[in-house]
Amino acid sequence: MPSRETHARKSYERDALDEHGIASDPFHQFTTWYDEAVAAGLPEPEAMTLSTATLEGRPSARIVLLRGYDERGFCFFSNYASQKGRELAANPHAAVTFHWVELERQVRIVGRVDKLSASESDAYFQSRPSQSRIGAWSSPQSEVIASRDTLEQLVKEYQEKYSDESAIPRPEHWGGYRVIPERIEFWQGRPSRLHDRLRFSRIEQEAWTLERLAP
Repeated sequence: MPSRETHARKSYERDALDEHGIASDPFHQFTTWYDEAVAAGLPEPEAMTLSTATLEGRPSARIVLLRGYDERGFCFFSNYASQKGRELAANPHAAVTFHWVELERQVRIVGRVDKLSASESDAYFQSRPSQSRIGAWSSPQSEVIASRDTLEQLVKEYQEKYSDESAIPRPEHWGGYRVIPERIEFWQGRPSRLHDRLRFSRIEQEAWTLERLAP
């Protein structure tokens, strides 16, 4: 037993999820739950844990933001040269988890990851605030840097280079990804840790299959 134990307990009693109450399409169900998270005023309901792995199977995870989704998949943006970018280049599969703790819900997504088209990445990049666009140029994401001053000096240099905020181009090393789901699980907390877990799965573009998982 670890030297420091934790004893926090929470009984999940807010809601239930069954096969008759879930949408027949997982994207429709995700929209329902996402909209309810937004309506509940949850902080950053678009925040999701993105898990990637090297070819050798060494995993890493971090929080990123969902920046759009449709029946093709779930999109986020990043530096292609970052750790996640390098891992996705070598092993283009990922897992995504949304945890809306106040609603006692999780959504777990597993699938292949493709880059978005250049035009899709360009469109989103130009919608970002100018300082975020400068930041995409300035940060050698995931690389070791000497100090905060090093980063701030890079920001200053790119601010001078791109003083016209309307003309900041998207770096070639920055763009979007789409997680194309093979499995989407909806998890609803229930009392006594007997949670409801309903999982949609499919192979390629076949019809979705719905299964209940033991908690």
